[in-house]
Amino acid sequence: MARTLDDLTDVAGKRVLLRADLNVPTSDGKITDRTRIDRLCPTIRELANKGARVVVCSHFDRPRGKRVPEMSLAPMAEALSDALERPVGFADDCIGPVAEAAVAALKDGEILLLENTRFHAGEEKNDPAMAAALAKLADVYVNDAFSAAHRAHASTEGVAHLLPAYAGRLMQAELDALQAALGKPARPVVAIVGGAKVSTKLDLLGNLSGKVDVLVIGGAMANTFLAAQGAAMGRSLQEAEMHATALDILETAKDNNCEVLLPVDLVAAERFEAGSPHRTVSAMSVPEDMMALDVGPETVRMIEARLRGASTLVWNGPLGAFEIPPFDTATVEVAAMVASLTASAGLVSIGGGGDTVSALRHAGVLDRMTYVSSAGGAFLEWLEGKTLPGVAALGG
Repeated sequence: MARTLDDLTDVAGKRVLLRADLNVPTSDGKITDRTRIDRLCPTIRELANKGARVVVCSHFDRPRGKRVPEMSLAPMAEALSDALERPVGFADDCIGPVAEAAVAALKDGEILLLENTRFHAGEEKNDPAMAAALAKLADVYVNDAFSAAHRAHASTEGVAHLLPAYAGRLMQAELDALQAALGKPARPVVAIVGGAKVSTKLDLLGNLSGKVDVLVIGGAMANTFLAAQGAAMGRSLQEAEMHATALDILETAKDNNCEVLLPVDLVAAERFEAGSPHRTVSAMSVPEDMMALDVGPETVRMIEARLRGASTLVWNGPLGAFEIPPFDTATVEVAAMVASLTASAGLVSIGGGGDTVSALRHAGVLDRMTYVSSAGGAFLEWLEGKTLPGVAALGG
């Protein structure tokens, strides 16, 4: 396990380089979701309160090694200041004389945000010179950006080898949740995997089939598994070229004593639009002029029966096209039950990756599950069984 802030004592007067993930969603220059900023605050606050000189660095968007004014982190300093309710300074570069001067001016307990690390090509190349320039700014390195831990960049991996390195509270929470989900989980373990394509989740399905007791497959990817077994899918989205792979996954799961739960009924419509006429049909026979857009009520009952007997749940991907009612029904109903079992029966419920956060927010259960990761790609790669460079560099 990575060293954490519990192992970092006496930080008063020390310069702490804190790798954050401030790559937050924006529209017309305004932040549309502050989740990552809010989740970062406990680590910054703890360090500052102990007298550390906190130097925050992060990437934002894809400037590809060039200075792009629209991708500056300057607006994030104000957002961070608002969230922390204390001043946050800003340096117009993340390395070199400008950054060094700004860091040198810091007093104990003060906070400084550096400019976008990706304004330098050395960041994504994990250039040793870039890592060394970042290390020059600090006495200690803390990584609180689990969501960027799957990238071996100068600010996430390279610098961690040059300074005493620790996991921040958000990183620690992510690692603890993932350990509870698949590391040493309470059994039985159920995994719900949804989304559009089997092809994008091959590694995930392969890894989970060897680690969980029940694998629930929903979303459009379920159509591919059903079609591979001879179901008539009408105009439903599915990947014909993945049929053989889908059958292989089912066989592997069987060898691993993992039950795969596929839909037995589907909600189908002629058009993917709000209020489109729809009906429940057998999962084996979607009418030619219709497409499957959600799993049906019988499938929901089957999923809920498995959940009632579960101790741990890992959820990645919605069960249907939740963005448009009524095709959000299954996702919302199952999410409500998960939240209820988490509260009443001690179900350890972990969700994250892709559209999962949006789906669970839509269902109103984001704060009622054990842990919901906002890490996206890093969460997925961990579930796939891959080593995350940013975690490995911390000794995790």
